[in-house]
Amino acid sequence: MTERQASAGPYGPPYGMLRHGLRAGPVEWVLARVPTPRRNPFALGYLAVVATTTTFAVLADPELVTRLQEASSSDGNNLLHHPLRALLLSGFWVAGTVWMPYLWAFALTVAPLERRVGATRAAAVFAAGHVTATLLSQAVVIVAVETGRLRASALDDLDIGVSYGVLASLGALAGLLSVRGRLLGLGLAGALIAEQIATDRDLVTGVGHPVALLAGVALWRWLRRWDGHGPGRGRVAVPAGVPKQAPARGRAAVLDRL
Repeated sequence: MTERQASAGPYGPPYGMLRHGLRAGPVEWVLARVPTPRRNPFALGYLAVVATTTTFAVLADPELVTRLQEASSSDGNNLLHHPLRALLLSGFWVAGTVWMPYLWAFALTVAPLERRVGATRAAAVFAAGHVTATLLSQAVVIVAVETGRLRASALDDLDIGVSYGVLASLGALAGLLSVRGRLLGLGLAGALIAEQIATDRDLVTGVGHPVALLAGVALWRWLRRWDGHGPGRGRVAVPAGVPKQAPARGRAAVLDRL
């Protein structure tokens, strides 16, 4: 083994000297979970799109932004007349003009799910949550309008955002975690949804958010077949003559089970 190989550790790049001696420590655990274009093409690509539309909403003419968002909205009338356009474009905007919270939301839900099951399946989970929650929540609105329990203008209320996809990703990710991590994730999501229902009293999100979370939970059995098939999660070939390292113990091992 050359001096360069020895300094970089038996498993080589991408972290070189930083990886040497830290394979069982918290630094290694953190570095393995930082989103990168290779590990998280879907999460980072989607965030880039949302960042673009959010920046546009801040800088462009307000009247133009309003027209575009209304055309993209997945409200009842748009779903009845332009269903494909409404379902697709409504997920490319965020409610409001602040983007940073969605960075953390994607980093803690979509990105780890993508690392474990791959970009295609992560995108399928996101889309399933967005479409299912949108259709069911707007179906409730349409029924409420038809029965006179809700004003007719509710069919035109703006309905955009990525929260359904994020909640579906969280629900799906919970099924791939340990029991402790699963209870923590679902408990946190349930508390957030309950708090929002109690304070906002918005029918669409009151129906859509729990439906999106349950849509992710419904995919547990399918996703468990692919857990560990994401990029960079395969077995690493150990060169001949290099002794195998013992499994990580202590704090890092505990963290990796979450």
